[in-house]
Amino acid sequence: MSSESENQPQTLSKPAFGEKEATELVDRVFGLKVSWIRPLPSYDDQNFHVRVLRSKGEAEGADEYVLKITNSEDSQEPDLIEAQTQAMIFLSAEGFPSATPCLTKDGNIMSLEPRGSEPDTKKYMVRLLTYLPGTPVAKVAAELATNPQIFYEIGKLAASLDKALTEKFHHPSVKSLHRGQFIWNLANVPLLDRYIYALGQNQYREVVEQVIEQFKEKVIPKLSSFRACINHGDLNDHNILVDCTSPSQGAPQYRVSGILDFSDMSYGYYVFEVAIAMMYAMIESADPLRVGGHVLAGFERVVPLTAAERGALFLLVCGRFAQSLVIAAHTALAYPHNRDYLLVTARTGWRHLARMAEAGQAAVEQLWFDTARAYGPRGDAD
Repeated sequence: MSSESENQPQTLSKPAFGEKEATELVDRVFGLKVSWIRPLPSYDDQNFHVRVLRSKGEAEGADEYVLKITNSEDSQEPDLIEAQTQAMIFLSAEGFPSATPCLTKDGNIMSLEPRGSEPDTKKYMVRLLTYLPGTPVAKVAAELATNPQIFYEIGKLAASLDKALTEKFHHPSVKSLHRGQFIWNLANVPLLDRYIYALGQNQYREVVEQVIEQFKEKVIPKLSSFRACINHGDLNDHNILVDCTSPSQGAPQYRVSGILDFSDMSYGYYVFEVAIAMMYAMIESADPLRVGGHVLAGFERVVPLTAAERGALFLLVCGRFAQSLVIAAHTALAYPHNRDYLLVTARTGWRHLARMAEAGQAAVEQLWFDTARAYGPRGDAD
């Protein structure tokens, strides 16, 4: 049995800055005057959407940013936050729709700042990132039901992003992405045993327990056969922004306009990224079992999976469902006021996981692979 301390995740260190404090932070650290500010939903960190006035001599108007205040535990790992931020800069330079940091008054990409003036006050790493336009996939799910092409594009993006990071990103801080016990790395599904108590008497608890045991038995022994890479690790339906590119008449067409939240980056495997993207594509989908096939097709256009990787997909997707549902339940106990945001996946996630378990691996895989096959041969990158 885990000790009480083992059952306390980093969520207990979430920042709690008020809007006035955040405004003063932007002024003091970045030398910018805030004209408008509002909080954004977040998990372990704290985010604000801010609009700042341009300096004298610049064109009149305002610029928009996201003030990101990292939880106090992760703030003690500056190399990790450096790696995440440098990866964003690198990806933006490579043409990916990623935010970039605004420098502090001292010319740095981040700053460790206290909240308050007491000697034992916790300190939080603060960054100001460019604000990316677009709408989260989760908010246009109904429109996307008739436009599976966007999920194909998301799959391609996921593969291209991991490939670029793995092959070209060589910043010294990259070593910090070896995060052995990081709970959100898919390899660590077995660590959910520590947190499963949070499900209480949930009717689906047995399904999750079965997923964890099958993961230990059938996935963990195969990890060495998967191809390693750097994972974004959280391409969920709130972290991918899209813009409508079609005229007002007819069915809307979308393109990806932004990739958010690199805080779950770690070394993993290519198959992890596609499984995560497939799982989150299911959340609001009108055809949840089939939609993963569109994501898979796009991913395999860039990085075709091996037979061993394809054979693990079903349990990897189930494993991500289990991670999201269990950790959210655990975190909601610590932050009941943020319960609605924390449990957003649970609104449909439990049902989708149970449906996958009921259909069985063979049937779900056939649906995914048949859907992907309709896009043509794998691995012929555009």
